Amino acid sequence: MNFALDEQQQLLQRTAREWFEAHAGTAAMRAMLDGAPAPDIVDELAAVGFLGVLVDERHGGSGLEVLDLAVVAEEAGRTLSTAPLVSGAWAASLLRSLDSEEAAAALREIASGQHRMAVVEQDGAPVIAAAGATAFLAIGESGLVAARRDAAEITEQAQMDPTRGLARVRVPRGKPLGSVAPEEVARARNVAEVVLAAEDLGTAARCLEMAVEYAKQRVAFGRPIGSFQAIKHMCVDMFAQVEQLRSLVWYAAWCADHDAGQRPLAAAAAKAYSAGAVELCASSCIQVHGGIGFTWEHDAQLLWRRAKVDRVLLGDAARHHARVAELSLARA
Repeated sequence: MNFALDEQQQLLQRTAREWFEAHAGTAAMRAMLDGAPAPDIVDELAAVGFLGVLVDERHGGSGLEVLDLAVVAEEAGRTLSTAPLVSGAWAASLLRSLDSEEAAAALREIASGQHRMAVVEQDGAPVIAAAGATAFLAIGESGLVAARRDAAEITEQAQMDPTRGLARVRVPRGKPLGSVAPEEVARARNVAEVVLAAEDLGTAARCLEMAVEYAKQRVAFGRPIGSFQAIKHMCVDMFAQVEQLRSLVWYAAWCADHDAGQRPLAAAAAKAYSAGAVELCASSCIQVHGGIGFTWEHDAQLLWRRAKVDRVLLGDAARHHARVAELSLARA
């Protein structure tokens, strides 16, 4: 099975990297930590088509696959972008399973950027992109319920990584959109897990790039520190983590559209591995940079913040490792 990106995906990757480097970056997180609001890039995200990757063409999207969105998400993760790709993909995946005009209208709003929709689960977990959401999609026992922001109960919380816009959300009332089969709810969550893992892949890869670049330039005892065995081993460990995570993310993204049987296991494996990989790479990046890596002024601590938050979003590594074991034993 060939998991190399095709020509169209390579073009999408280049386009996404150029776009996010021009419209995102660590400066945004730094400003938000100092109290500035999140940059409003939703209209531009919609214009370039990144919000509608999973929305079909008749509803204003491009109708691409989860692997295509994973390619975009990786580039967003490299720049610590505030783009609501995880929440948008989650909501779109849920709405696609409904055959109603209300769901169709919501899909058009997601693709156009008219509404930034965040998904609320029953377990009370922090909601991703809640801070900037204009509407919420609640998953309940009776089906999906949509609510505008002013109809939801939102509890703000301290932010280690303000670009994630986390908050506790309760939707006491809203507009019923219809019931969704449990397997569709599970698939939509798997898609969100894969997109989050793809963003973490980009963050981990950026940590590796920064560490290697610094190791080549920093001189100690008359030699670049990259020539020292301890630094070499650290960078190689980071490289192995990034490449193994890339394989897991691309496979899980492919399964989301092409192999429903393998999808739950692949998504759990990708999310479990991403939690550890992004944390290791962020911590190693700081260690390679030495004293300067621990300072507020250096971007390494911003990548570390993203890693510390993402490792527990949508379930921590222990939860997903347990899920991998459960699914694997069930097939044995």
